[in-house]
Amino acid sequence: MTAFRSALFNGLMMGSLIVAGILCLPVLVISRRAARWITLTWCRWLFWLLRHLVGLTVEVSGTEHVVDSPAIYAAKHQSALETFKLPLLLPQADIVLKRELLMIPIVGWFMASIGTVPVDRGAGARALRGMMARARAAVEGGRSLLIFPEGTRTAPNTRRHFHPGVAALYGNLDLPVVPIALNTGYFWGRRSFQKRPGVARIVFLPPIAPGLARREFMETLEHRIHDTSEQLPGTTL
Repeated sequence: MTAFRSALFNGLMMGSLIVAGILCLPVLVISRRAARWITLTWCRWLFWLLRHLVGLTVEVSGTEHVVDSPAIYAAKHQSALETFKLPLLLPQADIVLKRELLMIPIVGWFMASIGTVPVDRGAGARALRGMMARARAAVEGGRSLLIFPEGTRTAPNTRRHFHPGVAALYGNLDLPVVPIALNTGYFWGRRSFQKRPGVARIVFLPPIAPGLARREFMETLEHRIHDTSEQLPGTTL
C-alpha cells in the first residue's frame, strides 16, 4: 500500500508541477509577486497530498525563535520535504542555493520566484564574494536568509561538516543565526521513491547571537543542529 500511495503522490506531484509550470510561465516571467503566490500555493497543495495520500504530516515547533527582523536560518538537510516546507514557514527568507538548481526547467523557475541567493560553487573565492554581495542586498531589503550548511541532503544520523558559507554570512552580516533541526529523511529519503507515513518534525532552536569567533560559532551550530536532529524520533507508521 505504501508503494502504491507513493507512486500516486509522485505522479500527482510531478504532473501538477509540469502543468503549473506550463500554464503559469507568463506569470513567472512578468510578475514576481504573483509567481511567488503560485509557488507557495503549489507547496501547500503538496503537503495536502502528503497528508491525505501518504499519511505524512509535519509537526513544527520552536516557532517562538523565528526572528521578526532579518536573520540567518541554518537548517539540517535530509530531504526535499524541507525544501518545500521551509519557504512556507519563512516567507520572508531568501534561500542560499547552488546556481545549477535555478537552471532546472520549471523547478528552477519556481525556486527563483521565492527569492534566492545563488552560489556558483565552481568559482572559488569569487563565488563567496558574489554570495555575500547578494546576501547583503537581500538583508538591506528587509529579507532574511535560509541556508543548508551541509550543502547536500544527508541520511538521518549522518554528520557532515558544514560549508564555510554560513560562517561567512554570520561573520559579515552581524545577524543572529537560528538553527533548524529535523528528521524528515526517515519519511522522504534522498532519491527515495517511497514516502512513508508518520509525523516528520521541524524544530526551530534558540538563536545564536552575533559576535562569536568563527570556530566557536561553527562548533556551536553543528552541535545544536546535529544533536537535536538525532534526538528526534524516526518512527514511521
